[in-house]
Amino acid sequence: MVWREARRESNFEKFKPYLSKIVELERVIADKLGYEGHPYNALLDLYEEGFTVNDADNVFNTLLPNLKSILEKVLSESRYPSKHPLEDVPYDVNAMKSINEELLKILDMPVGTRFRMDVSTHPFTTSMSINDVRITTRYEGKDFRSTMFSVIHESGHAMYELMIDPSLEMTPVGRGVSMGVHESQSRFWENVIGRSREFVHLIYPLLKERLPFLKGYGEEDIYKYFNIVRPSLIRVDADEVTYNFHIALRYEIEKGLIAGKLDVSDLPSLWNDFMDKYLGVRPRNDAEGVLQDIHWSQGSFGYFPTYTLGNVIAGMIYAKLPGLRDKVASKRFNEIREFLRDRICKHGAIYPPKELLIRSFNDTYNPTYLLNYLREKYLG
Repeated sequence: MVWREARRESNFEKFKPYLSKIVELERVIADKLGYEGHPYNALLDLYEEGFTVNDADNVFNTLLPNLKSILEKVLSESRYPSKHPLEDVPYDVNAMKSINEELLKILDMPVGTRFRMDVSTHPFTTSMSINDVRITTRYEGKDFRSTMFSVIHESGHAMYELMIDPSLEMTPVGRGVSMGVHESQSRFWENVIGRSREFVHLIYPLLKERLPFLKGYGEEDIYKYFNIVRPSLIRVDADEVTYNFHIALRYEIEKGLIAGKLDVSDLPSLWNDFMDKYLGVRPRNDAEGVLQDIHWSQGSFGYFPTYTLGNVIAGMIYAKLPGLRDKVASKRFNEIREFLRDRICKHGAIYPPKELLIRSFNDTYNPTYLLNYLREKYLG
């Protein structure tokens, strides 16, 4: 509650004493859980079993300089827009609801039997059982891609839950294995598939038919609108190229706080310096900066790095799934789902994440695949 008020007032000082206490408690939790090496390892393990600071450092040390190079080239060559007029165009909510319902049909979601979609303030997925998985989206009234990609993203999470082997139902392993692997499914469907040229080609007639304001916008316009690239202040609005910089910032701060090397008082200026260093932008206030996420107010330290792991694993899936582009172009989503079922989903939480990835892809958290995907898409 205090975080919510502090963010509304853009006043970090109001939240600071509470965050200081939370950080103290997180250090106690790490000690009670036990760890080898860095104390942050104990908290990382809560969300991604077996994932350590060494693993995270290896991922970010490879990602960041290469992402910086990709971003600079994309911005300097203006291949993708940094803004688009469709971001500000209002849409009819009923029209978008009908489009989202058609998207679920295209993705072959089992609507009305094992799955349903509703509306909420923030999109999410929840699983009552393997045979009852539900998602939500929201309708903000403009920038229609937002609600659309929420539907595709949450459907990715839902597919994971729906494809767990039924024999695991009601057991401790009848669930997704980790936050990172779960996020890989939503990121893969949202970004690798949903923002691809092939998927745009599939849904363009539907969009043109239901949204009159798209008159005058061709397929290429919609593709570019779906793939805007720009350094931005808010993590949840970030694009594929810049998103992982937002996570790296949070990772470095959490690692330093849990190790006792950073002081909570320094976070606003430290946050702003990291944003400047990574993306060349500086928050104008605390609400745009250090206060933007709910995670720390609820004690979720160690959670943020799993978002990057999701992107990294999605890159691995892209590299390992044969003929992906052809499958999307010909609407053979059942073949994509069967690949994911066999390699990831059906196993639930039987294997720890690293073992699952080695069994399925003969690799672990290797960011090279993600970098290759981004270079191919944005610089190819």
